Amino acid sequence: MSCPRCAAVVHVRAPRSLERTSAYLLAAAILYIPANVLPVMHSSSLLVNQDDTILSGVVYLLRSGSWPLGVLVFFASIMVPLLKILALVLLVWMSARRSRAHMLARARLYRVVEFIGRWSMLDIFAVTVLVALVRMGRLASVLPGPGALAFAAVVVLTLLAAASFDARLIWDPAHGDV
Repeated sequence: MSCPRCAAVVHVRAPRSLERTSAYLLAAAILYIPANVLPVMHSSSLLVNQDDTILSGVVYLLRSGSWPLGVLVFFASIMVPLLKILALVLLVWMSARRSRAHMLARARLYRVVEFIGRWSMLDIFAVTVLVALVRMGRLASVLPGPGALAFAAVVVLTLLAAASFDARLIWDPAHGDV
């Protein structure tokens, strides 16, 4: 099949794109809560055992004077996953309604979500590197907590949701396609 506008080869639609995307988003939204409530890291030394959530890490960075890093971690680890979920929910909802409103803006929003998705695993990578670096036997150690697994699942599920969403659904109402 070819595009009526530019004659480029068009691939067959992914079946049940909205349903699959919605399922991934529902799972991501459910896991978003434990990802932010459960500890993502357990650190221990001779003097202290401590569990840290994402937010407690942000608070620590802000209090220690590293506010630029604290703000970065807050946006990258708390706001970006939430905004990705909300953006994809909006795209699915508007596409399911076959809305003609703001199609170009929605297409741009989808491209932004796809672009940000490439960088979403950096938080998990940072925890992994920290765990690998702080291995000093019984003196000090850092271990990933259950929140890290939930956070990684949120990241993967939002990546899958974005990949399963057929962006052509945004433009279908303009052409009267089914």
